[in-house]
Amino acid sequence: MGEPAARPAKKVPGFCLALDTESIIPVKQLKKVVKRVQARPDRSEEQALFAAGYRRVAGLDEAGRGALAGPVVAAVVVLPEHADFHWLAMVRDSKQLQKTIRENIFSLMQDSGLEFSAGIISPQIIDNINILNATKKAMKLAIGQLKKPPDYLLTDAVPLPRLRIPQKGIVKGDCSCLVISCASVVAKVTRDRIMLKLDAKYPQYKFRDHKGYGTSEHLKCLQRYGACHIHRMTFGPVRDLARMI
Repeated sequence: MGEPAARPAKKVPGFCLALDTESIIPVKQLKKVVKRVQARPDRSEEQALFAAGYRRVAGLDEAGRGALAGPVVAAVVVLPEHADFHWLAMVRDSKQLQKTIRENIFSLMQDSGLEFSAGIISPQIIDNINILNATKKAMKLAIGQLKKPPDYLLTDAVPLPRLRIPQKGIVKGDCSCLVISCASVVAKVTRDRIMLKLDAKYPQYKFRDHKGYGTSEHLKCLQRYGACHIHRMTFGPVRDLARMI
């Protein structure tokens, strides 16, 4: 799979390891925190497809599409029809979850043996083919890394017309459709870990804090240091700064 290798997790029955803090969080406590975040995505779209005879229904989502630096990452997840993993009750759109909760869910996904993969496209390719095409390329790469192709794809409103797999785009699918929500967690955690590694290489930009997005802090760093190798030179703020320099 395309995501960076996870650190070994301490196994404590009924508990999850918070990878960013190395603290142990009880599963019951984690569920309570997640329940307060937003409404739970469901499997209604998937269940309709299972009833229609599809068996390998996959969810697809991306992370980093709007960032000024770093890769765009797409993830695909195949969730079996009768999956009853206890952590599914905790899954939400990754943007609505705290970092610790996302990391815990991702760790539980890995431990459960869930089938998923991630496709990663560099800033240089993004600049060459534009972000929409790069996002689609990352999605196709993720799908190509599965054991075998899905029978049907549920996407977060990004169509892949050249892919010969039946599919449906769902607006705000990462909030409403469980398998897409799972993919959003994989994509977000995978990309965040990449940005943490890049922060060690380019500490002056503070990628650890903003993950390459156009925050005021990031823009100040750009003004002070200019763009580095992982910035997307075709994106407005970066391009405009390059003109100034």
